[in-house]
Amino acid sequence: MAVRRSTAKLAGLPSVVQLRLMPTPAQADALTATVLVCNQAATFVSRLAWQHRTFTVLQLHRLAYHSARAQFAGLGAQAAVRAIARVAGAYGNRRATKKRAHTFRRHGAIPYDARLMSWSREARTVSLWTSTGRVAVPYTGRPEDLQAVNALPLGEADLICRRGVWLLQVAITLPKPRTREPVHGFLGVDQGVANLAVTSDGAVLPGSALAGPITGNGHVRTLRERRHRQRQRLQRKGTSAARRVLRRLAGREHRMMTDLNHQLSKHVVREAERTGRGIALEDLQGIRGRVRAHRFQRRTLHSWAFAQQMAFTRYKAARAGVAFVLVDPAHTSQRCPECGCMSKANRPTRGRFVCTGCGLAGHADHIAARNIAARGAAGWAAVNQPHATGLPSARRGRESKPPASTGGR
Repeated sequence: MAVRRSTAKLAGLPSVVQLRLMPTPAQADALTATVLVCNQAATFVSRLAWQHRTFTVLQLHRLAYHSARAQFAGLGAQAAVRAIARVAGAYGNRRATKKRAHTFRRHGAIPYDARLMSWSREARTVSLWTSTGRVAVPYTGRPEDLQAVNALPLGEADLICRRGVWLLQVAITLPKPRTREPVHGFLGVDQGVANLAVTSDGAVLPGSALAGPITGNGHVRTLRERRHRQRQRLQRKGTSAARRVLRRLAGREHRMMTDLNHQLSKHVVREAERTGRGIALEDLQGIRGRVRAHRFQRRTLHSWAFAQQMAFTRYKAARAGVAFVLVDPAHTSQRCPECGCMSKANRPTRGRFVCTGCGLAGHADHIAARNIAARGAAGWAAVNQPHATGLPSARRGRESKPPASTGGR
């Protein structure tokens, strides 16, 4: 039987809220045992899938469902179904690059769906399936997250144990506002390694426009280089104390860059919303495969979180009803936005732009952002203009079809 999604979920915006669970010691032990058995079952199913080269959900279910239930005591029917779905998802996008069977971490996150959990919003508890029975666990969180759980449609959730703290990351569906027409054009944003973001208004981000301890792009590079040298030194030392410090520092740089990307995207969306414009970014997918970097620059290139910044900007723009487009990044920093002259000679240095045609000079990233804004406006107009070819189209009604021929061949 086909599963029908509600109208609110189809027309809404997906998002995630994080709740903190407060289990008793006995409940925590039950959750720990459940995480272990679910991840072990997923690894068992993954090895069967790799051995038989079976990766679709239906075929894998027929192959591994009964074997997994018999192999692991306490593994419920729906938990086995979710384990099989996890394995199929793990092989779905990376099957060609894998050289061996995929393994799941013993204490990794496990998914919960509507059959494995139920909510009691009045008592602020969630009933979770475990390998030893159901447990009703109290939860807490930020006021806005609790309000979202109480008022919005809920989807699946991931159960995570992070350094002894139990977390539940719940998928929710936000109401989607109508996208406003960008009457004042587009705000172009050039993403880079030296400068994380430069807008077509000339704002260099991060900078004075953002409140916080990060004072600029040079400060970001200094902090990341310091963390890299610190990790190198501790890994080279290899003592138990060094490993303890590495565990304490784990994820600190990632959290810093995630917070910084949130600030950048929030500033861009607020500026576009305030001025009645849309947002245009470069489509940088696959850039790491197209760019040849020096060996001293590879770490910087491969740690560039442009995809995260793009994703944050996209969903924040959708929440605010701001138009968002991706444009072709080719030659955006070599083309003059005034006369259209495009040449490599327009870039005498990395950060300098001087047009050989009209003499326009400025910061190269700012010029690129202006070109991105112009391409965003052109792309938006091309996508939203009425169909004027007169050719039949499946998206148009009968009145838009060409008139019938009155004679001739």
